[in-house]
Amino acid sequence: MMKELPYILDYYDKEVSKMISQKYGYSTMDSFKKFLKSETYAMLSNPELEMWDFSCAGIFDMWETEQKTGNPRNSLFITRD
Repeated sequence: MMKELPYILDYYDKEVSKMISQKYGYSTMDSFKKFLKSETYAMLSNPELEMWDFSCAGIFDMWETEQKTGNPRNSLFITRD
């Protein structure tokens, strides 16, 4: 999976950054930077967590929750049963 991880991350980088730009009006580059500097991104890029099964909408929800609460793990996407 390590070989595929850069390709998977590239997909999420583009899609989640686009979602951030569309919702918050940031430039594409600013959205990309905000996403890359987030704990959500650190979690996504950790192969041990296997978060590549999450949808882009789920990753975006985690990022947005992180911006609001400081912790992506508070996302309803993760906490719902």
